[in-house]
Amino acid sequence: MRDIPYRFNLAQYFLDHNLDAGRGGKTALYYRDEQWSYRRIHEESCAMAGFLDELGVRREERVLIALPDRPEFAPTFFAILRMGAVVAMVNPLLPGDDHAYYLDYTRARVLVTDEATLARIRPVLGAAGHLRAVVVVGGRGEETEAGVRLVPYTRGLTLGRTIEGVDTTRDDIAIWLFTSGSTGKPRAAVHMHHDFAFNTERYALGVLGLGENDRTLSVSRLYFGYATGTNLMFPFRAGASSVLFSEKPTPDILFDHIERYRPTLLTSVPTMINAMLNNPRAKTADLSSLRICLSAGEALPPELYRRWMKRFGVEILDGIGSAEMFHIYITNYPGDVKEGSLGRLVPGYEARIVDPEGKPLPPGEIGTLHIKGDSAALCYWNDHEKSKRTFAGDWCFTGDQCRMDKEGYFWYEGRADDMLKVGGIWVSPLEIENRMREHEAVRDVCVVGYEDDAGLVKARAWVVLRAGRTGDDALAEELIGWCKASMAAYKAPRSIRFVEDLPRNDRGKVARKIIRQWS
Repeated sequence: MRDIPYRFNLAQYFLDHNLDAGRGGKTALYYRDEQWSYRRIHEESCAMAGFLDELGVRREERVLIALPDRPEFAPTFFAILRMGAVVAMVNPLLPGDDHAYYLDYTRARVLVTDEATLARIRPVLGAAGHLRAVVVVGGRGEETEAGVRLVPYTRGLTLGRTIEGVDTTRDDIAIWLFTSGSTGKPRAAVHMHHDFAFNTERYALGVLGLGENDRTLSVSRLYFGYATGTNLMFPFRAGASSVLFSEKPTPDILFDHIERYRPTLLTSVPTMINAMLNNPRAKTADLSSLRICLSAGEALPPELYRRWMKRFGVEILDGIGSAEMFHIYITNYPGDVKEGSLGRLVPGYEARIVDPEGKPLPPGEIGTLHIKGDSAALCYWNDHEKSKRTFAGDWCFTGDQCRMDKEGYFWYEGRADDMLKVGGIWVSPLEIENRMREHEAVRDVCVVGYEDDAGLVKARAWVVLRAGRTGDDALAEELIGWCKASMAAYKAPRSIRFVEDLPRNDRGKVARKIIRQWS
């Protein structure tokens, strides 16, 4: 990788270089019947940067994006970076009270959203003391609500005031990436311009081999760093193209978009991989345009990988990343997938597995994963204590329980607070879940701990059955026996509960915190 110069701005790195390379007229974004060229996105981002400046945004101030996956997301994103302000992104489908939290936490000067999202946010605008203006994609006219100026996105395009760029450095703050909030309110991992280029060069270009002939499609939404990388930053850096859709992801929408746009890379999650395989269209769907499918966010069960390969023959590169490190730092490689594993380190990153005292463990033993690399966040905003527990010098303490084998492949065992201590021995819920998914009656499952009558921790499996199967005592006993047949008896669940579905957060992960409350 070439050195990142001290004077550096991500808008030029990801977007503007495409004009220098002669790709100004190339389609960068596909959205429904629209095709947005690199030149158009560049021009709109310069115009929007001027508009944000006119609205009072200054360097290092936050601008909050609450947009669905539509083309205006890209020029807005790069406009904020271009002018030296800081990007913060939030799920537009959240209820108004959640938006109030993000507006207060970020102290955003400007919010960029669409009309549908604005309808949910309007009641809380009066409480957003730092907010000066809301830029509305699809807005028809200017108005004022609770003392906040509401202006249409198109106003910025006609203002005639543009900003090509400011003299930022690689160490200026660029983007806040929010954690999933699984143990409390989401917190922002504060990242510099440099962080995103480091991972892009090593993972997107080095491991995935993205090039200008690629076309990307994502299940995860752009507000989530996983997709901001794979469906915006990475393809733009490679001079490739992205496919966007603003509807809620479903198997039918995915099959439709793969058929229409013929992407080469699909960003997905295990839940959607499973849903696509269970969809009737899986029998005839043509996924031959794909050269890679990515999976992250939660462990990919080996049984699911085998089913996908048997039907579609497209490698799934499972990996692990985080808001704290921006993106994937351990992954399976094209042509080198070790089924059930997270794969190997992305070049430029280091890892160690440690015991509770922080001492490195030998291969094969389960411990806490520590990761090191130049994409690590500076801190969590406004949370000094949590920052100290997570960031220690060059190392990031992930809280993920993993083991590494002798060949250097990593295996995910769960989060530290998900592990179960049964009979004094640590048990990984994922090991039980993977075994249960191999049973022909099980569509999905989550294993959590509960206390029995003696106050001892045991494993309980919450099971979603396949169509046509009925949950009863006989099937519960069968599933417990199924587990005992291939693992130590103490690991098998002592209790089975059947449910219609499992709760998930807005990133698609199973909400174990909610399920533990069921127990």
